[in-house]
Amino acid sequence: MQACSAVESLVEASAVGTLLDSFIDPLQKLADPNGRIHASLNLNTETGRLSSRRPNLQNQPALEKDRYRVREAFTCEEGNLLIVADYGQLELRLLAHIANCRSMIEAFEAGGDFHSRTTCGMYPHIAQAVARGDVLLEPEATLKPGSGPPKPLLKDVYPTERRRAKTLNFSIAYGKTPAGLARDWGTSLKEARETVDAWYRDRPEVRAWQERAIQFARSHGYVKTLLGRRRPLPEINAQNATVARHAERAAINTPLQGSAADVVMRAMLQIHRNERLAQLGWRMILQVHDEIILEGPQETVDEAEEIVIRLMRNPFREPLRVELAVSAAHAKTWYRAK
Repeated sequence: MQACSAVESLVEASAVGTLLDSFIDPLQKLADPNGRIHASLNLNTETGRLSSRRPNLQNQPALEKDRYRVREAFTCEEGNLLIVADYGQLELRLLAHIANCRSMIEAFEAGGDFHSRTTCGMYPHIAQAVARGDVLLEPEATLKPGSGPPKPLLKDVYPTERRRAKTLNFSIAYGKTPAGLARDWGTSLKEARETVDAWYRDRPEVRAWQERAIQFARSHGYVKTLLGRRRPLPEINAQNATVARHAERAAINTPLQGSAADVVMRAMLQIHRNERLAQLGWRMILQVHDEIILEGPQETVDEAEEIVIRLMRNPFREPLRVELAVSAAHAKTWYRAK
């Protein structure tokens, strides 16, 4: 028992040391006299996503892994609050739009958690549990008097299965092969291939779009995002099969990640240009992947939050086939607003 305790202490000390060396100490050294940190956002990624450097504020510990609450250190001026607004499953919603996939569009229209819906398709016993009402895809909005305690959510009762479904959704969106999935899951190639085939059977438009995207890249040497930004892919016609396959995955992945970048940056422009937000005293201070963070006066936070959500849901003049999901919260610190 003493040996186990010593090992646990060493692991804990290592985790604390990593946080200090990678996050806490560097951030303190980079703060200006007003206690603010100014990062640079760059457009030099292959897909058009914004990247952050000096320091990389997009690389803070993930919320579920932030056991020491590093994000609690990011706060606002006295009398202000932070609004943290985040897109939900943005790239999968864009996949549904770009591929015009009826099954995915209907799933998003029905609401609930998309990964949980995929879980039902993968595991018949879980689908039966949902049909019986033993578990729910999303929280109940209201509970009727005398109805008893709320039913548990699928993601809480079947976390392992949902995690596998989530991996499957994103892996297919990014062009990962059954062999790659088999390695990730620790299963046989046969099982992974059968699972992937079942996913495509319910969503044939996705496979058809992926094949068209690869063929377009072979013919033209590039792929495009929703707003027409191009990524050259001359290597897709390479003689080396490994190089060509990598380019094929990029031909599938770039229109999704690049279009997600289009959405986020269009939303950022609209937020920056919105006169009412400026009148209310709100301004953007950071963008992290699919998340936009603003700071402004506490007394106008409710109206500002509504405006931000509306602008993020409607980044383009023409609506998408799938409504974009945006959640927002406000608090004094980045940690508490997540």
